[in-house]
Amino acid sequence: MGNHYRFGPADLLRCRFGISPRWETQEAVRVLRRPDRQAYHLPWLRRVRADAAGLDLRPLWLLMPRRGHHPDLLSPPPLGPSATFEEELARVRAAADDPRAAHEDLRRSLACTPGALDSPLGRRMLADPARAVAELADLTEAAWRALVAPHWPRLRALLEADVLFHSRRLAAGGLEALFDGLHPGLRWSGGTATLTVERPSHHDRELGGQGLLLMPSAFVWPEVAGGYDPPWQPTLAYPARGIGALWTASPGPAPRALAGLLGRARAEVLCALDEPASTTALAARLGLAPSTVSAHLSALRAAGLLIPARHGRQVLYERTPLAIALAAGASP
Repeated sequence: MGNHYRFGPADLLRCRFGISPRWETQEAVRVLRRPDRQAYHLPWLRRVRADAAGLDLRPLWLLMPRRGHHPDLLSPPPLGPSATFEEELARVRAAADDPRAAHEDLRRSLACTPGALDSPLGRRMLADPARAVAELADLTEAAWRALVAPHWPRLRALLEADVLFHSRRLAAGGLEALFDGLHPGLRWSGGTATLTVERPSHHDRELGGQGLLLMPSAFVWPEVAGGYDPPWQPTLAYPARGIGALWTASPGPAPRALAGLLGRARAEVLCALDEPASTTALAARLGLAPSTVSAHLSALRAAGLLIPARHGRQVLYERTPLAIALAAGASP
């Protein structure tokens, strides 16, 4: 059993990472419905409880079977590492242009939940699939604004740090090292160039030169999700590293010794970079203006304490070995 992704020579060169705010919105909606996914997200659940209560999420939940088909039209794979929610939602809305395909996609998903096809809501979707797509897109946008957008800088920083970490594993050890560290349910066979996702279902997919899109997610934990039927890009979503600390409070005061050396503000910026992060993410984490954080980052970089790395449209900053030693060795 399991899902098998079979790589050809071209696919080995076309593995890439993507980040999707639309995917995180979808999975955040799913978390509200799934207690088994909520352990790491209890602080977030408390923060969004009132806003979530104001949304009627039943149409989206009806298309989220525990096992089976989730409509591909609602979750197209991201086109790149830095696609905006608005760009992704436009692709969802475009599915209304092909009502027959939308009808089949929705029908397949509804069939995976007992009673969904014959429910009033299910019949309404299938009677006018173009309208259903438009309404589902509107509901997804409302969920984004209420549940995810206020927390997106924090979430994006986590996802970008994960991509940077695993990109380095790929560069250092190839696909075997990469897949070995993504999730315990993944198994790579170099002899057959096959990635197996251990699942109760069975699905085989020849990648056919498209490669595999790898997508870290905060809300997909503890599972791995993937699939997408042709012609969609084969995609695998996996739990991002560090979600245990995702909703923790902002970093506390920097150690006194380090603050005496660098100044308190710059020391706190340095200490907050336990994972690579962008200027915007650090500003949100520390409660400072982005321009202030940018000035501190420039000074720390000039002192040889930070290294910038471009990821799509974002520049992530991480500590150099000297900075790591300073942060670890400073006494409180």
